[in-house]
Amino acid sequence: MSNHKNFIYYRAYAIYFGFVIILLIAFYHTVSLQLEGRSSVLDSADKKIPVRTVKRIPRMGEILDRNGIPLVTSVTYYDIHMDPTVVDQKVFDDELSDLGEELHKIYPDKSANEYIDLIRKGRFNKSRYVHIRSRVTNEERKRLSKLPIFKEGRLKGGLIDTDEIIIRELPNGELLKRTLGYSRDKKGLKTLVGIEGSFYKYLRGEDGAEIEQRISTGWKKTGQITKEAIEGASLITTIDKEIQEVAHSELERQLREMNAKHGCVVVMEVKTGFIRAIVNLTNNDNKSFSESYNYAIGYNEVPGSTFKLASIMAGLEDGMFKITDTVNASGSYSFPGKRLKDSNYGAGYGTITIQKAFEKSSNVIAQIIYRAYYKQPEKFLARLKQFGLTEPLNIAINGEAKPVIPKMGTPGWSNLSIPMMAIGYELQQTPFQTLTFYNAVANDGKMVRPLFVEKIVRSGQVLKTFTPEVIREEICSNSTLKILQLCLKGVMTVGTGSDLKSSLFTIAGKTGTAKLIGENKLYNDQINSAYQASFVGYFPADKPIYSCIVVISDPKKEIYGAKVSGTVFAEIANKIYASTLSYHKAINQNAMKKKGVADFKKWK
Repeated sequence: MSNHKNFIYYRAYAIYFGFVIILLIAFYHTVSLQLEGRSSVLDSADKKIPVRTVKRIPRMGEILDRNGIPLVTSVTYYDIHMDPTVVDQKVFDDELSDLGEELHKIYPDKSANEYIDLIRKGRFNKSRYVHIRSRVTNEERKRLSKLPIFKEGRLKGGLIDTDEIIIRELPNGELLKRTLGYSRDKKGLKTLVGIEGSFYKYLRGEDGAEIEQRISTGWKKTGQITKEAIEGASLITTIDKEIQEVAHSELERQLREMNAKHGCVVVMEVKTGFIRAIVNLTNNDNKSFSESYNYAIGYNEVPGSTFKLASIMAGLEDGMFKITDTVNASGSYSFPGKRLKDSNYGAGYGTITIQKAFEKSSNVIAQIIYRAYYKQPEKFLARLKQFGLTEPLNIAINGEAKPVIPKMGTPGWSNLSIPMMAIGYELQQTPFQTLTFYNAVANDGKMVRPLFVEKIVRSGQVLKTFTPEVIREEICSNSTLKILQLCLKGVMTVGTGSDLKSSLFTIAGKTGTAKLIGENKLYNDQINSAYQASFVGYFPADKPIYSCIVVISDPKKEIYGAKVSGTVFAEIANKIYASTLSYHKAINQNAMKKKGVADFKKWK
């Protein structure tokens, strides 16, 4: 009897421990499936499902205008797939037709039967990744998750909607497109353009990590995230979208009216250097206009008469003449191998002061500067360097063209260099470089660097703030500065810009008309030449708030700076004034004074 009991005990223990061993083996293989990715416990090690760790790309930060309005944003789309093999047969048979009908309602480019056949074929072929739709919005994604079969979820309904695609979008179309720029990575070659390119390291964020698994159709995300990505910071730019829209529409209107080749506008805040608007438009056969190239930053050309300000500034600083000295503006001026004429068909202006010559933009200025510097041209070049005109501005955006200034002893230098430079030829500047010089005159001689970004923020926290950067504390003496400020006002009252006067406020500025070199590498006669029309200045003249430059290339109907570009400048200035005035009316005046907001009633 005792032996029989022992046998029963032994057998019970054997059964018990046998079950324990089986459970341990099952547990071991379960862990193996999780860690090694094998598709079955019966698979050998070399048949496990391949997995890999890949980068999880973060969502890039937004680019906003100064008031928080989106200029560039990241939008998430989703690719929709289906695994029809996991759906219960009864559910599949009962609801497939309804699913096809609903998909057709949302995406009518395919019939209900096409969707039904696609899914049925996928199930028959045991495909676990049937493509339903690419790049759907999150709203569409939520709607799809409520459709027949799909509402059962991923495990029972086969809906795979986790494949994200993050795309950079410009909600305002062509507005500011080139300056906003982009970042691209093709085969490891990164292209960084504009504001986005220059501040890419902040916008980019930090990569995370996630697991992908290889199935029959390729590598697919498993949804397992091993490291969360850190979203990029956002940029609060200096751009004011309202001013940008005004500048864009006015430039486009004038390019169309003049059938001009291309043009640009820049509006800068005088004291800070903050860029409130920058427009670059290319005329596509007068049918459409695109922001295809940043002319304001990357395109240097002869500035023409707008450079006369620097020439007169140099002569005054060196004591070569007084602004009240008189000259004979005969209309035709001879130099070794060259004759220049005034724009009034060579009629000239008679005996006038140098100030009047500047206001009328007479080319007698070439003669004045030639007589002052022909024996010591190095002094003239030294003054241009002092004024900050010989070096790039080193702005934050890549692609700034360097100023081209002739140097003594080089092949580009001749006896004509001084008189030609005096009126803005034989040298090249970008519109930005010209504007920055005029902005310094408006800013009582202090030259500030143009800035495009005010703050970098992430999750409401300010990471970096950009403050005004001074390039030169003073470009010239205060006495010279006051004289030239009066001259720039005179241009608008009795000179070439007199038709551009505003009844609401005063403007100071200078017109410029430059003949461009033709395809034959020569300056041709007026009929066969292309011209560049410019206007640069600031407003209000007595207490400047904004400076602005308008440059239009190859206008066909008119060629002179006042009529082509000056009208654009005036329209922009008037609309900025009007919009700012209406804004100020809505604000308590006392609060304005405490915060130091400009009182535009003083513009008159």
